[in-house]
Amino acid sequence: MVSSSHEALHRIFQKDPTLLTKALQKVLRVPFPEPREIAAMNVDLTEIEPVEHRVDTLLRAETDEGTYLLVVESQRKVDERKRGSWPYYLSYLYEKYRCEPVLIVTTQSSTTAKWASQPIRFGFRGWHSMTVRPLVLGPDNVPLITDERQAEKDVPLAVLSAMTHGRGPQAPAILESLAAALRTIDPDSAAVFVQFVDSCLADPQAKQMWRDLMTAIQYFWRHPLAEQVREEGREQGLEQGRAEAKAEMVLRILEWRGISVPDSIRERVMACTDLAQLEAWAQRAVGATDAAELFAEE
Repeated sequence: MVSSSHEALHRIFQKDPTLLTKALQKVLRVPFPEPREIAAMNVDLTEIEPVEHRVDTLLRAETDEGTYLLVVESQRKVDERKRGSWPYYLSYLYEKYRCEPVLIVTTQSSTTAKWASQPIRFGFRGWHSMTVRPLVLGPDNVPLITDERQAEKDVPLAVLSAMTHGRGPQAPAILESLAAALRTIDPDSAAVFVQFVDSCLADPQAKQMWRDLMTAIQYFWRHPLAEQVREEGREQGLEQGRAEAKAEMVLRILEWRGISVPDSIRERVMACTDLAQLEAWAQRAVGATDAAELFAEE
């Protein structure tokens, strides 16, 4: 189970390795050759000496132009120690595998992205013995996908978009488009992507909205991550408490989508104690354009 944004921002490429090469080609406009095969590798770079070195994710890409090692590092904040460890990773990998290593840094922070994109140079001015130029995926270049059709065309990229941009005023549109797109892929893959996004949402309101959306379309409950929320529900202990929580979820979905909720509708929803009925209303709320559409089929 993914428990942090740091872990999710590199493990998504283990789940879908082709997303990484697509990101290089389409987002960073890097002419990386089309891979024939991509495989995950051991991330432990520790040598005999008792000093631990471990990359976040390491992929081996076989292409017509040769074999490349894709080193993915998830970076939450500026860390000057990386100026030493990143060159070490690349040198060690080249020495061990005799394949060209490529460093890709992922981050949710524009400040961190700007720092990470700066070349790392060793030597004196005008004559550098080594230069490392990280490729950086962050808020300034990962596309902001708020359109449902665009999300459906490339669900993994839409997931990366939500993981990178899932905060601020655009969060509802991003999460709603992704929620709809998840219906178009197999449930097991959808459940894994749901967990990645959940781990990356630092904004409590965005995280709650995401969980409400996933509950409404019944993907969230396919994954072990849901056990935490189910346990919270058990602790409430009362059927009334569960009904009230679900009723509030219905109203939150409408409000986050910018739909005005009249008092009469709010009162009707909050008065309902039928969990199945509330579940149906939650699903309608995801696609409704007017609050009255909750009751359209009744």
